[in-house]
Amino acid sequence: MTMTAASPTATGVPGYSETVPCEPESAHKARLLVSAALSAWGITELTEAGTLIVSELLTNAINHTRSRMARVIVRRVANDRVRIGVADTSPDVPEVGRPSEEAEEGRGLLLVNTLSDRWGYDVKGRGKGTYKVVWAELLVEERA
Repeated sequence: MTMTAASPTATGVPGYSETVPCEPESAHKARLLVSAALSAWGITELTEAGTLIVSELLTNAINHTRSRMARVIVRRVANDRVRIGVADTSPDVPEVGRPSEEAEEGRGLLLVNTLSDRWGYDVKGRGKGTYKVVWAELLVEERA
């Protein structure tokens, strides 16, 4: 997968995506994308959890891969489910850490696990075109 900078665009199932540099300043842009998507779908009650999740997933891509770019993906995979993902070109798969109480890092995926209904990763492509998407899903509450 070749990643290039682009502005948010609608994709397949209702969704938005944007490619951002793997640098800390990109977390703000990722949070804005998630917030805008959730607002467009009328499910702003998921904004706090969604923006925290995308921040953690992107921070993991920045800190634990050598990828220069990452793709932020927000999809409405079902009426009751939103998937937030970050794609990067690193073959390394995420692992939930068990940091000590004194540790200042290592709790990102624990937070993602707590905030989401479920999370995981998918490895796609082959050879030099291999990339992975680390994702988390939020449930959309049924409205009366």
